[in-house]
Amino acid sequence: MEYIYAALLLHNSGKEVTEDGVKAVMDAAGIKADKGRVKALISALSDVNIDEAMEQQAQPVYAPAAVAPPTAMPAEAPEPAAAPEAAETEKKEK
Repeated sequence: MEYIYAALLLHNSGKEVTEDGVKAVMDAAGIKADKGRVKALISALSDVNIDEAMEQQAQPVYAPAAVAPPTAMPAEAPEPAAAPEAAETEKKEK
């Protein structure tokens, strides 16, 4: 990610995105740049219009509205269990 950020920083500041520029930005950030990755980045960006790519990504993507799941209708309420006192009273009567 830091390689891409370096390229974007150069681009947004109006400078050409070059190997030396990316290396300089990364050095300034205290990150040791890998020459192979820098070359690969510059090669990959050679055919990319960065402004156009950023504009396409900046457009909002609308997701469908979230729909709450239907609430389950409670089944018939279970009859309350006999209270412990009632059970004791029945035992005493016997």
